Amino acid sequence: MIELRDVALTLPQFRLEVTLAMNARTTAIYGPSGAGKTSILEVIAGLRVPERGAVLLNGRDVTTLPSRERRVGYVPQDDALFPHLSVRSNITYGGALQTGVVDVLELGALLDRGVSKLSGGEKKRVALARALLSEPEVLLLDEPLAGVDVELRARVLEYLVRVRDNFRVPMLLVTHQREEVDALAEEVVLLERGRVSGWQERLPPAAGRR
Repeated sequence: MIELRDVALTLPQFRLEVTLAMNARTTAIYGPSGAGKTSILEVIAGLRVPERGAVLLNGRDVTTLPSRERRVGYVPQDDALFPHLSVRSNITYGGALQTGVVDVLELGALLDRGVSKLSGGEKKRVALARALLSEPEVLLLDEPLAGVDVELRARVLEYLVRVRDNFRVPMLLVTHQREEVDALAEEVVLLERGRVSGWQERLPPAAGRR
């Protein structure tokens, strides 16, 4: 469970003010670009300090904890991989290599390849593996189809569904893509200009649904 209690943060165009409790296996924060979605993820991950309020993960107040102590797996839009390292070195930066993660994300054949030679979809899978190997209590995904060619998006979305269905890690994604919401989310938070404008509980997406 992720809970934001009276969290406030001043952004360039408006003030973010959010109180929220997210309990589903997969939650999507959905809204237009510039609504403050990424800022919410950064507050949860510990990359931004709110001006007021509290961040709780599974009942634990992590508001003042550094990122490394929060047990959060964060996949940013640009994936933030180390370009001079191999796939193996990138993913084991998160933790010890686990066959289950490698198999689900089909990375076995890529382990010794340099990440600079990967496609956008392959880089996304590497970033997901690194986040999962850190054994997080929650997985944060910032626009998970960003940087992926249009023809590869359905394939990457399939891997995200695999992660959701194979690992017992709650997922919180921010997106302005309806296809991601439809394929992955059990609950949807609508965000506009730093304010929650709606909330919707959905039927759990079918396993393997694209």
